[in-house]
Amino acid sequence: MPETSITTTLHPPPLPGRRVTPPPHDLDRMVHARLAQLTMGLSPASMAAACLDWLGHLAVSPGKQQTLALRALNTHTGPQARDKRFVAPEWQQWPFDQIALSFQRHEQWWLEATTGVHGVSAHHEQQVAFMARQILDMWSPSNFLWTNPEVMQATLKSGGANLLQGAQNQWQDTVRLMDQKALTVSKEFEPGKDVAITPGKVVFRNHLIELIQYTPQTQTVFAAPVLIVPPWIMKFYILDLTPADSLVRYLVEQGHTVFMISWLNPGAADRDLGMDDYLKSGVMAAMDAVTGIVPKRRVQALGYCLGGTLLTIAAAFMARSGDTRLNSLTLLTAELDFSEPGDLSLFIDESQLQVLDDMMADKGYLDGSQMAGSFALLNARDLLWSRMVGAYLLGHNAPVNDLAAWNADTTRMPHRQHSEYLHQLYRDNDLAQGRYLVDGKPVALPDIRLPIFCLGTQRDTVVPWRTAYKIHLLTRCEVTFCLSSGGHNVGVVNPPGPGVARSFQLATHGADDRYTDPDTWLETVPSREGSWWPDWQAWLAQRAGDRVAPPTMGNEAAGYTVLEDAPGRYVHII
Repeated sequence: MPETSITTTLHPPPLPGRRVTPPPHDLDRMVHARLAQLTMGLSPASMAAACLDWLGHLAVSPGKQQTLALRALNTHTGPQARDKRFVAPEWQQWPFDQIALSFQRHEQWWLEATTGVHGVSAHHEQQVAFMARQILDMWSPSNFLWTNPEVMQATLKSGGANLLQGAQNQWQDTVRLMDQKALTVSKEFEPGKDVAITPGKVVFRNHLIELIQYTPQTQTVFAAPVLIVPPWIMKFYILDLTPADSLVRYLVEQGHTVFMISWLNPGAADRDLGMDDYLKSGVMAAMDAVTGIVPKRRVQALGYCLGGTLLTIAAAFMARSGDTRLNSLTLLTAELDFSEPGDLSLFIDESQLQVLDDMMADKGYLDGSQMAGSFALLNARDLLWSRMVGAYLLGHNAPVNDLAAWNADTTRMPHRQHSEYLHQLYRDNDLAQGRYLVDGKPVALPDIRLPIFCLGTQRDTVVPWRTAYKIHLLTRCEVTFCLSSGGHNVGVVNPPGPGVARSFQLATHGADDRYTDPDTWLETVPSREGSWWPDWQAWLAQRAGDRVAPPTMGNEAAGYTVLEDAPGRYVHII
């Protein structure tokens, strides 16, 4: 029978990397949690340690000091890269050209000052450079009325109407920040009305997931069903946006039977849900449902981002258990080796993790807005300051698209699950090292013997494409690797059709082929114009078996009845 609920552990074991602490330490935890709210989750102790490491080594590096002094005196050194903040014609006129040039020289000086200091740890160097970049971006002349010629000209031309509109935009943003519901729900792109509208039914529900089965759109379908495991950090409909951008709709129209997991948006009561719950009551419960509704058919599974990591753990667990229900794996911007996690490594050290643990323990979960704030900090120039200039100084109202609306529809993560994820995977890299435990025994990625399609994206700051490429080193499978233009989301939501410039590279590496390093791969694999979706669909269809009559919606005899229309209930939980 299908699972209808899960029971959280009454007395869970200690979180990984932490000792059980007596009640007096609750005061420390409370103080840390309040402090973290003020620092957007950054650890002041970690940042202070990074500054001391940098300053201490710089103080005993006279050669580096001399280089910096000469650079400061050399006013003829110009910027090496063109900064899009200063490309408008207004910035080419005196005195604004000199203001921009001076600022860019300061940026270059601080970049050189915070990097290449002998003895500073790589992590501390990255943190110090990050802090310097944040301060400089905040004081960019483009952010202020009297030093931004574009704003000055717009103000003169409109008689100050841009500033009035900017004040209204700022007030509206303030109101939205005070009202979390208004902040997360877009009236233009509401799930079930404007996005997530591919027809389907919810055919299974437990405390953690709803499983959606999408209605067939063709007279016959491929025999092998497709199960999609989206990341639990956001709502599932990143892969079912408006019809033009929906990967789900595209697959169904090509004749695939598609199932989608919709994760619960957890609250404080779910604080003790862990990675095992997400594996067993999430992916494995969905696998049971899919194979119960479409029996005797092997499943083609797709995992996106964190969902891809969890799906791969499930695949390794199934391989260890002799479970042969999987037919292929598709991993979209998914991380398996966490030794080089990109810019997110800024937030991964013992002090940072302790702050996050204390903050989550206080609430019972990590708020989605906290994670969104961390991502905004990583790209503050574009996501924060440039937006504020456009909205508050120029008075622009940037149009909201389906992807931006989804990005604002954040979800929470249970304390235990997110802590285990950060400690076991990000900090300790247990999965790649063969130490990740399921049912008390480690799972091994080389046990997976399935064809794999792996996607990386060129401008991904969450999962750098070279990190995704490491799948060639971690498995013994045939791997078809695709590198798409765009970033972590835009490179995935990449539908075929005119209007947007896009390209990709794709090559297949046999299980017995010699290894090709990522730089050689990048240089030798030809680039092709267009979307990667059709090539992936052809790869999927090649392994999907014959065309057969569409399956029923649900399977009442097996205990999987139709519960309600898609997109279900969980997607609406704010």
